[in-house]
Amino acid sequence: MIAVTGGIHDEFHEYVVARGPALLRAARQVTGDHHEAEDLLQAALVKTYLAWERIEDRAALDGYVRRAMVNINISWWRRRKLEEYPSEELPEPVHASARGDLPGIHGHLPEQVEQALDLLPARMRAAIVLRYYEDMTEPEIAKVLGISVGTVKSTVSRGMAKLRGALVISEPPRLEPQPQS
Repeated sequence: MIAVTGGIHDEFHEYVVARGPALLRAARQVTGDHHEAEDLLQAALVKTYLAWERIEDRAALDGYVRRAMVNINISWWRRRKLEEYPSEELPEPVHASARGDLPGIHGHLPEQVEQALDLLPARMRAAIVLRYYEDMTEPEIAKVLGISVGTVKSTVSRGMAKLRGALVISEPPRLEPQPQS
């Protein structure tokens, strides 16, 4: 292995060390899987490194990497989608209460939200992550995902409804006064 130092290499390395954990969290939200998130971030960082000298506004680096992650993930999603073929027999649906990894009344809310996000379709998950985790505007999301602003609005709305349905948070039990004997 050859060690390359100096110039853009050091600047890029510093960027990755400083922003890597936050970018990995964003990638995890986009993919819904830790291992896929690592692959996605690595692919996006390769694209970023190759374009490093062309990126004049260093303050826009996070946006560049996030956009690359979303574009790469969509490309991977489309490629995987082509590998799925219809079948004459449909599998039995798994009821939500039968799966242990679904959000429910146990666990912490951030974990429940991540689990619920994992259940959403890729584009819906990406739209919600970009809107609420990355704080992007609807026009920005539309541009990144290559869809209309109206589609962003409806996708985010439907996704949030699905998340609300998946996040079942129980209320604490009410204590009834005991009758006195």
